[in-house]
Amino acid sequence: MPISLVFTSDTHVPKRARDLPHVLWAAIEAADVVVHAGDWVDVALLDRMEERSRRLLAVHGNNDHGALRERLPEVARAEIEGIRLAVVHETGDRTGREARCAARFPDTDLLVFGHSHIPWDTTAGTGLRLLNPGSPTDRRRQPHGTFVTALAAGGRLHDVTFHPVPR
Repeated sequence: MPISLVFTSDTHVPKRARDLPHVLWAAIEAADVVVHAGDWVDVALLDRMEERSRRLLAVHGNNDHGALRERLPEVARAEIEGIRLAVVHETGDRTGREARCAARFPDTDLLVFGHSHIPWDTTAGTGLRLLNPGSPTDRRRQPHGTFVTALAAGGRLHDVTFHPVPR
């Protein structure tokens, strides 16, 4: 049976938005697994997401301090439906990202990252897939905020969808 996933990052609540968009909360509540790639800013959002998620896999980002750093690792790992998944906030400059991450995460099939707020979906020469869901609350240079949904089944990620978040 496929496992449904939601990927998000760089939520920056309450600095960039008072709360997550309703459409993202609905996706979180419907998903089997929620992945957050850091920059929460306030531990209250982590508490709320833990309450509303069936399973949460999360890391801290460069804007997370105090309780967030105490409760969340820099790198999180899990195996979901045969997919070896790692989550990290920062991966460095976009130039050379695939090769650099493939070397750093050789035993990983899917690396979810954040930091740039820029949606990203590429595959390294080793087969490592790199996925940045963007930010649902701080679009920066993008036309809109984003988050991602997907299905995991049979060792593969299917139906990867970047969802636009209206302003």
